[in-house]
Amino acid sequence: MTLRGDTEVDVLIVGGGPVGLTARALLERWGVRSLLVEKHGELSPFPRSRLVNTRSMEIFRQLGLAGRITAGAFAPEFGRIRFRDTLHDDDFATAAMVGIDAPIPESPVLGVVTSQDRLEPTLLAAADAETRFGDELVDLTEESDSVVASLVDHGRGTRTRVRARYVLAADGANSTVRERLGITTTGPGALAEVTTVVFDADLKGWCAEQPAGFYVTAHGGFLPLYPEGGWAWTDPTPEDTESADWAGLVSHALGPGADVCPDVLRVQHWTVRAFVADRFRHGRILLAGDAAHTVPPSGGMGMNVGLSAVHNLCWKLAGVVHGWAGPGLLDTYEPERLPVAHRTLRQAVANTQLMFQAQGRRREQLRTGEAASDRIELPWSDRYFAQLGLVLGVAYRSTAVLADGDAPTGPTGPSESSESSDAGTDYVPTTAPGHRMPHLWLDPGRSTLDTVGEWFTLLTPDPARWEGQRTASWPLRIEPLPDAHTDRCAVGRHGGLLVRPDGHIAARWQDGPPADDALRGALATLTASTPR
Repeated sequence: MTLRGDTEVDVLIVGGGPVGLTARALLERWGVRSLLVEKHGELSPFPRSRLVNTRSMEIFRQLGLAGRITAGAFAPEFGRIRFRDTLHDDDFATAAMVGIDAPIPESPVLGVVTSQDRLEPTLLAAADAETRFGDELVDLTEESDSVVASLVDHGRGTRTRVRARYVLAADGANSTVRERLGITTTGPGALAEVTTVVFDADLKGWCAEQPAGFYVTAHGGFLPLYPEGGWAWTDPTPEDTESADWAGLVSHALGPGADVCPDVLRVQHWTVRAFVADRFRHGRILLAGDAAHTVPPSGGMGMNVGLSAVHNLCWKLAGVVHGWAGPGLLDTYEPERLPVAHRTLRQAVANTQLMFQAQGRRREQLRTGEAASDRIELPWSDRYFAQLGLVLGVAYRSTAVLADGDAPTGPTGPSESSESSDAGTDYVPTTAPGHRMPHLWLDPGRSTLDTVGEWFTLLTPDPARWEGQRTASWPLRIEPLPDAHTDRCAVGRHGGLLVRPDGHIAARWQDGPPADDALRGALATLTASTPR
């Protein structure tokens, strides 16, 4: 095997799925040299994740990608799940995907239904950082100031060493990095074996008047893949996959009388898993995406929770690499994101149970002889996809957040009155430190979320009072907050909100700076660095 020359980078990203590709784009935006390696020779050709939720689209808006992603996605009316006996029957139940099917006042963007194989090329094109497909990580060695990774390109028979200051492992549920580090997981683990069959067929006549992103039937789930056509069918994996007649199985699943001959394009077998890694960090190596938390697909949360995690992590890596943050800032990644992962796992498991509940009610309805056209009203339909509390209401508590009064909000620190808003359905906008900055329109087309970028943002009704505290030691912009928003932001005429690069509020001064060095002191504390 040929040994290629060594490479040195700031961050080595392992895994070329949506989470790794988004991390690559974020790090490039923040001026961090990265290298992404993916053991497969190309992007995945399978649809996989299908839902980009509101919070993820806010991240993509920050990267300038929201318009391109929306252009290739389904129209908002596909933001719905429909339950049917067969695909060509009428609905017996339905639920909207909140934040997908129609605009919501809590965000400047709309989430979308789009297939992962359509999303990933957009993410790949969003950055110029080097990407190596076909390079598999086979070994990791941690040193005092770096990590040395050994990569093998089996196709070309070459071996490469990469020296990185940090490694971001987003290499999937079967993460090589997590296993090599010996990091254990908590959760039920493997739940089911599932097969996805990608096929072409003309099914518009059955669905055109009642579009949906997902049709749940008694014979598996059907998913439209792209606005211009294409379908996928998912069902438990049969015992004999070698001799399975996939076209025949899809035809049978479509229901009696279906005069359709599906053209099968691809077949993928996969395992539904549910777990959270017990640790997200091992020295200079950090886990993200499915390597850190793998959740069942019900509710479409798995990819999205991974995107929010790297949004949380990448600005911290940038701060440490560029020197305006101390290494201790990375200690806040796990305490901020681990609770979110556990809550997301619980919600995804609950969503699976709710789906089974709907199907069970239908079976009981048919068993008791009720009219087949009777609908089932789902008392939980506002909870299946209406997870704004979990999507937009997440509150971080760590040393990278100062409670009102300049006290860090550690794991046992002060609790906020709205802390429960991230538990599921309900979302109540708040400017309490730790929460995502609420969306408010500053100008036509410009949101408070648009003031966030590769810098800290101070939103204040009185920029002049705060200008004297501006410092070159940290990236900072001061933005005027219109008087009309002061009450909703819980700040007075001279107050201010310090917003982190990931859009979460780091500190709040309700009545103005308590001292001439208040802002500098807060930034030093938040970034685990020395005041300058």
